[in-house]
Amino acid sequence: MGSGAVQAGVRRLVRESWQRSITLRLDPLTAQAAPTLSADELDGLRASNPLAAVLPVINTLLVRHAAEFGLIVAVADESGRLLWIDGDSSVRTRAEEMHFVVGADWSEARVGTSAPGTALALDHGIQIQRAEHFSQLAHPFSCTAVPIHDPVTGAVLGVIDITGGDAAVAPQTLPLVEAAVAALEAELRIQSLSAPRAPSARPSGFTAPGILLSVLGTEHGALQGAPPAGTPGGFGAPIPGTRQSVDLSPRHAEILLLLAWHRQGLSAERLAGLLSDEPAHAVENLRAELVRLRRVLTLSHPQLRIGSRPYRLETSVDTDAGRVLRLLGRGAHRMALAAYRGCVLPGSTAPGVVEIRAEVSARLRQTLLSDASVEVLLDFARTEEATWDSEVWRACLELLPARSPQRAAVVASLARIEAELGA
Repeated sequence: MGSGAVQAGVRRLVRESWQRSITLRLDPLTAQAAPTLSADELDGLRASNPLAAVLPVINTLLVRHAAEFGLIVAVADESGRLLWIDGDSSVRTRAEEMHFVVGADWSEARVGTSAPGTALALDHGIQIQRAEHFSQLAHPFSCTAVPIHDPVTGAVLGVIDITGGDAAVAPQTLPLVEAAVAALEAELRIQSLSAPRAPSARPSGFTAPGILLSVLGTEHGALQGAPPAGTPGGFGAPIPGTRQSVDLSPRHAEILLLLAWHRQGLSAERLAGLLSDEPAHAVENLRAELVRLRRVLTLSHPQLRIGSRPYRLETSVDTDAGRVLRLLGRGAHRMALAAYRGCVLPGSTAPGVVEIRAEVSARLRQTLLSDASVEVLLDFARTEEATWDSEVWRACLELLPARSPQRAAVVASLARIEAELGA
């Protein structure tokens, strides 16, 4: 502090952050992030922050496992203010001594070098170990943090931080948090298709209209998307657009899914066969349903048209089920699992839907069994679909290290399956 220069032997990233902290005239003995927000201000920031919509995903991907390893997970906004903290209760209590609490400002400008503040300053994921923190209050802790961006505009929405002992900066922690952030950004992109959004400051290519058919884990399905460009309130208009969303009847969801899946089109007889075990009696009913479906689309999504001879979608329609398969194909296993909300139209008995359901479910299961990390496979094992799947649980047991504290829970799950099913 006296010379204003950092001695050798410090990582360049840390050295440069220390130098910024010195330039800001911060004192490592007194720099602290005392809470600066009132309860009302904190509630307002939480309610307005887009990350509030993905807190359940953060809980599933990070918080649930953090507590097992003596870690806490924090979510801060783009200014470094801590909005949510969860995880190991004893670590949370000790972290309070350095004012790592909701409402506190952990930006680099306030406390100097720290994982959340420096990750925001550099706009990329980093790890800070113990005495690398500028503030001496933070020296007992290590942390990993990764910024999260708006998937449409690219703007920084905040940062996800893992804090605790040495496990917080283990080699696998940074890739784990980066994968979780990728899953969160994918979830935000899906949600953006059904939520109002002001026009983006980015080029129009980032905000092209899109239509998404949601069929995973829902009996009825939903069609989500934007009104066509050039219409009042649509994309490209000078005023914010209003996203259109419509819940579909089970039959309409089945028809749209089959047409989206078979992009080349389907004859009336083939489509009827995919909808019913008795296609000869279903063709006339199909024509009547298509008339009703077109009427629904005219009111909600006029840019989405269904052509005839063969029946086909004349507008590109994406499906959440198709996205899961594409993510699996890219090797983005954690993102695929996060996007998988359950089996395809679970109440449908239409033969074509049953085939799609089986394909998506089997592809997810086999890909995760073959290639996924043990952390992702454990997440899958805990889903409703795999909770009684002894092969999945045995694979988890084989992949876990011999001294992993998670082995006991896996063994207990296998014993439960054997007791109930005799597997």
